[in-house]
Amino acid sequence: MRNITDRHEFILKSLKEKGKITIDWLCETMKVSSVTIRKDLKLLEDKNLLFRIKGGASSSNPYAIDRPILIKETINSDEKQRIAIAALRLIKNNDSIMIGSGTTVFALAKNLESTQGLTVITPALKVGLELSGKPNIEVLQLGGLIRSNSSSVAGHYATRILEDISCGILFLGADGIDLEFGISISNLPEATLNQKMLQTSQKVAILADSSKFGKRGLGKICELIDVDYIITDPKVSPDTVKAIEELGIKMILA
Repeated sequence: MRNITDRHEFILKSLKEKGKITIDWLCETMKVSSVTIRKDLKLLEDKNLLFRIKGGASSSNPYAIDRPILIKETINSDEKQRIAIAALRLIKNNDSIMIGSGTTVFALAKNLESTQGLTVITPALKVGLELSGKPNIEVLQLGGLIRSNSSSVAGHYATRILEDISCGILFLGADGIDLEFGISISNLPEATLNQKMLQTSQKVAILADSSKFGKRGLGKICELIDVDYIITDPKVSPDTVKAIEELGIKMILA
């Protein structure tokens, strides 16, 4: 397939069908060199027809965008609710837990109840306000600079408090879950705080809908192997579920 027009049509058609394609597969299928394929992908990306990724191309943007929390709340809200309810099973009475920022973990806070006592540590103002009026729940609100996009704190004051804290399980949201890059979010200061929160927790649970898989945020939080649970919806591909479970991570599909 030597004609550039034919190659570009084939690449775009394959992307529409598969979502992602590799350079090796394109070379083998079209019988052209990797140099030619890379040039083709660059031209198509310049025309905003695809996104180049490591070793190939994707039809969707692989990089997470830092959206305001009010906009995030409207995206995949049904899935977030089911994920939150599934996460409740990991919480026991008299636990000390930590809840990060983000709309999926906020859904957890909205559904959280306790009959015998629960301590919740959080950097997220919305989480703290939601839980502060609930019986048998004690809230430790971390302090620091408030980010308007997430209504959550970050910075030195928040991390300093965490020096003297240990908790049973950390519930984190994520903007990206990638097999190679790990868990990430789209804001660097919050990623740094999340890294510190992870160090203070005995277990880590990631709450994220299926749209976050295969994406990368600006700030890396941890490797996948640092996580104990990932709670998501059933739209994640079986291959991805299998690859993650082979790392020893419990996948919970809600």
